Amino acid sequence: MAYPNPSSTSNQPLANPVSIVGPHFCAPYPVDLAIIRKVLTITDGNFVVTDINGNILFKVKGKFLSMHDRRVLLDGAGNPIVTLKQKMMSAHDRWQVFKGESTDASDLLFSAKRSSMFQLKTKLDVFLANNTREEVCDFKVKGSWLERSCVVYAGESSTIVAQMHKKHTVESILIGKDKFMVTVYPNIDYAFIVALIVILDGINKEDSSGGGLDFDFLGGFN
Repeated sequence: MAYPNPSSTSNQPLANPVSIVGPHFCAPYPVDLAIIRKVLTITDGNFVVTDINGNILFKVKGKFLSMHDRRVLLDGAGNPIVTLKQKMMSAHDRWQVFKGESTDASDLLFSAKRSSMFQLKTKLDVFLANNTREEVCDFKVKGSWLERSCVVYAGESSTIVAQMHKKHTVESILIGKDKFMVTVYPNIDYAFIVALIVILDGINKEDSSGGGLDFDFLGGFN
């Protein structure tokens, strides 16, 4: 599996596609996702990802209020793409992501965990399945989830592969929705980035009193 060289310090877009979930989720141009979060709705945690024309790209379903936090990323037709599972009794809130509906170790794609147990800002280390020693992370997420300003980097480098942008609208204030944008850089697996956002929500919901929340994702392409 190809992934960025952690020693890279370039901020230029990666030249070769970085496929983690699947090569068909890598576009040679930036992909913008607009995330609309229903902050006042407590449900089983479903949300949808569409393109700019309203075509459904992904659906996410899962149990947010259950003992075992587990979510499944589906394609537009409802076929399972990956399963996200929180590893119980993990000191650093480790999540594991598997192919399809599997939770077998042989189907592990990547895992993500907090960089430290106690932190004011969001810091996640992401390790691909073949990085078993986990001495250096393959991707890192930094920023503020509360402010929706997280950035995803390639390894320990300054190469940005995706970033979030807070967006306030009159609609969001009136109907209780939280909207922010995610830009996925060229040649980066955008299904992988969506999975990271689901993990960010899963980790950070434990730090809030909101409990399980319902999301709608609207995606657009540049």
